[in-house]
Amino acid sequence: MVIAIAGGGLQGLEVTYLGRKAGFETLLLDRDSDAPAIGICDRFVSLDLLDHGAVSEALCGAGGPVDIVLPATENVRALESLVDWCRAKGVPLAFDPGAHAISSSKKESNDLFRTLGFPVPTSWPDCGFPVLAKPDVGSGSHGVEVLPDQEALEGRFGPRPPSDWVLQEYLPGPAHSIEVLGRPGAYSAIQVTDIEMDSRYDCKRVSAPTALPPDLVKDFEEMGVALAEAVGLSGIMDVEAILHEGRLELLEIDARFPSQTPAAVYHSTGINMVQHLVEVFSSPGLANPGSLSGLSVRGAVVEHVRFREGHLSVGGERMMTAGGPLHLELNLFGADEALTNYSPGRGDWVATLMVSGKDLPTAREKRDLVLAELRDRFAVRSYTDESPSVRMGPVK
Repeated sequence: MVIAIAGGGLQGLEVTYLGRKAGFETLLLDRDSDAPAIGICDRFVSLDLLDHGAVSEALCGAGGPVDIVLPATENVRALESLVDWCRAKGVPLAFDPGAHAISSSKKESNDLFRTLGFPVPTSWPDCGFPVLAKPDVGSGSHGVEVLPDQEALEGRFGPRPPSDWVLQEYLPGPAHSIEVLGRPGAYSAIQVTDIEMDSRYDCKRVSAPTALPPDLVKDFEEMGVALAEAVGLSGIMDVEAILHEGRLELLEIDARFPSQTPAAVYHSTGINMVQHLVEVFSSPGLANPGSLSGLSVRGAVVEHVRFREGHLSVGGERMMTAGGPLHLELNLFGADEALTNYSPGRGDWVATLMVSGKDLPTAREKRDLVLAELRDRFAVRSYTDESPSVRMGPVK
């Protein structure tokens, strides 16, 4: 099977990595000839996704027709163009425009959470400080800010925050993620993962299985499936929540293929979300990929590092966009696998390190050994692993 991956950034890197693991032939499309996923795909075509003629030539031309298109971009115009092209050509598109439109708006998502009766952080001005501010449209950590007090709030937005921003109570606590995959009447909530942020609220580390107790895992799974049913999802959706005072509070949903968590789930369970997403759109029957019964669940840690001028840092996935095309290395510095631009003698490089063990404590020990190997081999002079730091302001 040939899958076309539209976008070679971090989403495209994840899809290409897992697509190759599933045994698919991967055809990558991107205008950027220096995109991270180029180094691991089978074929690459540089083009503008808005150019239907170029897309037709790449997907239906001399290279032979593709079986399915997987979008890996957040460019709205590119997504709309792909929807139109796939409909016109009769090529399956692993994407749900309706669900994506809802999940792309944090305001609409929050309204949905409340309609379903799910816990969600209190909105400003009915909450105290600190306040979390994020753009209404978009996903991930882009634009996220934490404002500790009224002075900071007014300094950032003036007396009245703009309507295209979401302001809500900042809740400290561990963050968790779950993917829901399927189509109406057949949804699977896949493994819950634990996510850690850097100082810019960008995900730097994912671990599995989760530290959540079984009752909260069950609650999270049920909320994920209910959300999928509410939006009529056909495809995949990521749900994020934070554990605060013993209760999971929903932060956001995103009806697109995620990055980072699918790799952690793959190394923990063997479940390949790209393989099952393709099945959703190409198979009349749908297996249950989310069932962990009978699987040997291992511990897994996925994190991003950068070495530069004697300094080793752990940071959010955005650091992975600075290194150009990445390649896959096995047993790099003791990690099971790494997506990296490292080469011997290079003084500035990045890597997504993937380690696993019989359980999570074993995987973490292995991860520590990998970092120790990096410190020794590269004579690391300084090391940082920053987390969000929030100054608590007076309560409103």
